[in-house]
Amino acid sequence: MRFGVLGPLSIESPPGHWPALRGEHQRTLLAMLLLEADRPVPADRLVDALWPDGPPKSYTSNLHTYISRLRSRIEGLRVDHSARGYRLRAGPDELDLLAFRAEAALGREAARAGDPAAAAKHFRQALAQWRGPVLSGLHIPLLDAEIARLESERLAVFEDCVDAELSTGRHGELTGELQAMITEHPLRERLAAQLMIALHRAGRQADALTVYRGLRATLIDELGVEPGAEARRVHAAVLRGEDPVPQGLTVAAPPVWPLCQLPPDIADFAGREAELAKLAALISGDGADVPVTVITGEPGAGKSTLAVRAAHLLRASYPDGQLYVPLAGAAAPRELGDVLTDLLRALGVTGPAIPGDLQARAAVYRGRLADRRVLVVLDDAADPEHVRALLPGTPGCAVVVTSRRRLSGLAGARRLSLGPLSASDASSLLRRLAGAERVGGQQADAERIAVACGFLPLALRIAGSRLAVRPQLRLGLLADRLEDEARRLDELTVSDLRVRGSIALSYAALSPAAQRAFRRLGGCRGHDLPHWAAVTLIAGSSDDADEAIEELIEASLLQPAGADPGGEPRYRMHDLVRVFAAEQGVKLESHAERVASIRGVADAALCLADAAAARLPRTVPMPAPARPLPAQPLPPELVERLLARPEAWFAAERANLVTAIGTFCAVGWREDALLLLEKLSTYVYLDGHYADLCSASEVLHRAAVEAGDQHCAALATATLSLLRHSNGQYEDAVTGYRACAKDLESLGDRPAQAWTEANLAHCLTGLGRADEALDAAGRAHELFTVDGDEAGLEWVQRAQSAALHRLGRVAEALDVDRATLALAKRAGDTRRIGVALQGFSWSLQLTGNPGDAAEAIDESVRLLRHTTAKSALAKSLRTQGAIHAGLGARGEAVAAFKGALDLARQLDERPRELSCTRALAASWIGEGRAAQAIPVLLECLAEFRTMGGRAATNLTWQVLVRAHEMTGNTEAAAVARREAERLRDPRDASASVLEKALLTLTEPR
Repeated sequence: MRFGVLGPLSIESPPGHWPALRGEHQRTLLAMLLLEADRPVPADRLVDALWPDGPPKSYTSNLHTYISRLRSRIEGLRVDHSARGYRLRAGPDELDLLAFRAEAALGREAARAGDPAAAAKHFRQALAQWRGPVLSGLHIPLLDAEIARLESERLAVFEDCVDAELSTGRHGELTGELQAMITEHPLRERLAAQLMIALHRAGRQADALTVYRGLRATLIDELGVEPGAEARRVHAAVLRGEDPVPQGLTVAAPPVWPLCQLPPDIADFAGREAELAKLAALISGDGADVPVTVITGEPGAGKSTLAVRAAHLLRASYPDGQLYVPLAGAAAPRELGDVLTDLLRALGVTGPAIPGDLQARAAVYRGRLADRRVLVVLDDAADPEHVRALLPGTPGCAVVVTSRRRLSGLAGARRLSLGPLSASDASSLLRRLAGAERVGGQQADAERIAVACGFLPLALRIAGSRLAVRPQLRLGLLADRLEDEARRLDELTVSDLRVRGSIALSYAALSPAAQRAFRRLGGCRGHDLPHWAAVTLIAGSSDDADEAIEELIEASLLQPAGADPGGEPRYRMHDLVRVFAAEQGVKLESHAERVASIRGVADAALCLADAAAARLPRTVPMPAPARPLPAQPLPPELVERLLARPEAWFAAERANLVTAIGTFCAVGWREDALLLLEKLSTYVYLDGHYADLCSASEVLHRAAVEAGDQHCAALATATLSLLRHSNGQYEDAVTGYRACAKDLESLGDRPAQAWTEANLAHCLTGLGRADEALDAAGRAHELFTVDGDEAGLEWVQRAQSAALHRLGRVAEALDVDRATLALAKRAGDTRRIGVALQGFSWSLQLTGNPGDAAEAIDESVRLLRHTTAKSALAKSLRTQGAIHAGLGARGEAVAAFKGALDLARQLDERPRELSCTRALAASWIGEGRAAQAIPVLLECLAEFRTMGGRAATNLTWQVLVRAHEMTGNTEAAAVARREAERLRDPRDASASVLEKALLTLTEPR
């Protein structure tokens, strides 16, 4: 597999085969992913590129489809999806852009090592990757700036190459190439200087001087400026008859200087003039070494703030740059290898030029800083080892380290111990935070606050921030609270857990009730918490819980996260804060207390999920477990309000419920996890969130296997098999169904065994193994009959009907569907009637009653449109399309197939999406667009083959026969015809009728 973007977009996969992508959108999508190869591209950025004038309503499903088509079209394509976006995985041997950058990096390394010949070789190999302008022939407005940057990158590599080749004496060969480049880039001073050198060394001094005069005239005319220092230096050397470039020239590194990584200076910084002056003196040193200054002090003293302020003030003294390295020593110290990698990238070292060995990375880092004036700020170091590898090696640079520890083992370091603020500086900080007029009007109380805070900057900042966000709070009231020694540590304190000083300080400022609430909320791993869950976790009265929640928000330990569609307020706790809260819970509360807290919200969630599922139609083909529910701890009126729109409740809580299943499994509550999974599946299966159902089922399956829980493992396997079935992984699904049915039979779970056998029957029919399907359906029918499960009987009878269609026993199938419809009508359920009418209509079609079939399927679609059963509606629409196509009603057929396709994409039901796509491609043939239909049909064919659907593959070959005939490709048509005949099952009445319908669509309009 090989991709090219340095020129026209090109694809070679497999070797010797260059697939052509159909449509501008696919080429645009691939180009976006390739230009960011091995880096995630946010979905929003892809959408902006695909639809610059605004995306369609279905852009999410469209994007998913385009990605799927790229994967199927390009053999070996690796595109991963995560929360950060889509990432195309490729290496330098697969993408010319990466090869270009890798060779250029090797060239620069060789140049730095003093080997210009090797450098020139690598640079030429890099430039050879270019076949023309980036993505020529494909205009993507969003990439204009990136393409311009790449062109500049190419020009810089060319100039580096010329420097290397000049060092090897190839000046005579370079003059023509340089003259052509200057014609294209007349303002490029480096090119002009290189041409002057080449001409001078070739004995053409006059021509070299002419180049300078031309450059100077162009710069003055175009920009009104004189040539730069390098061009003037070369010009002067030529005038003197000297070699402009001294021996030992090495290629310049990419221009990364000056570089400033400092975070913004704090606008409300106050005081510390004496400390800033001392720090500046320590940093400056005597010039004989690299001064290393460690700022130490108690938590909350403002070490990081002071370091950043000093670095900004000293920028002029370090003109090459200022590096800022957050080491996170107080929480989770960063790996030195990762830190050095980030630093090297910032310093222009990328790709293969970054060594794998830690010591080698440190050496390259020191090499990049050699003989430069750079200030390095290492913030929040954990220990001396965290610092040593990040110290520059030559004088000129300086280092400022902040740490909660003294770092006594750091030899040669100077130290600045940071204490509290002065009284005047503390007052100034409060004025800046709470407002000068407000503090000035209550100056005595402000001074009391400063004294009570011990003049500690972080404590003052907390006090000032509280005053700022609560304009009604009197300074005297806050001062009273702080002056009460019994509660001062509840208001403001420096925690003994120094690594978590800032969180501990805020935690200690809470009232006992809020601290308890904080600990309880920290024990829940939800994505964001609804108000009812927060109140249940806190386990107090609603008023007390509300007061605690407000206090946590006031302390910024809990963030409001808006309201869900049902109007329920939601809250979010940062992960690090949640971890701290959970640790405090372990320290201060018994295991029984913590379990009881989680048990309460678990019971509430289970009962809410059960009640919400009961208000939705049950479409998932698995039995509802007959397990008792715990008592609902929430009041009935709250439950009713929350579940007024059950789908909206599930949508808001879906991520939390999936997380809860994992939590239940972790603490051994597998039966609860299974129960919650079943309730969640009612919504998930209805709305097509199969990925959530899959991840939750996998977690449950792993937990059950580890615990030796055969029954739970079998039920999880049944759900996973169902999901594979829905995604077209028929063979894997059959294997799972068979193993699961066997286990369930041995365990005596007859209802679950019946549903699994029925699902197996449906899956076997999709594979074209109708005889086996009838056997499985017979076993399921017997079990459902014994249990009196009418919904199960309807489901298995649909499988029996489909299998009988495959065997050509259409009269028997019609009788089965008529019985199924009677069952549904007796139940009086609109959805079940609509589903039954779908099967009945197709049997009518197969028995030669197209008029009655059309009437039945139209009624099915009408009924299902008034339900939330999207998957059933998609199936009925597809059947409606086939029946109307058989009647010659092209417009109605195409509209039905399009509707079914849209729903299938929303639900990620790939087999149905493919069958509808095939039908629409057939209609394109009838519209004279056979050439456009062929690649789409070939994509469908490839996926149907992978799935193992014999009938689906046969039908696709049949449509391809007609497409090739319409384009005059008789040889391809003959091949398709032979394949279709090989797969044809003469017994399959369903495939025969569907084939006629599809071929009717291919007839010219």
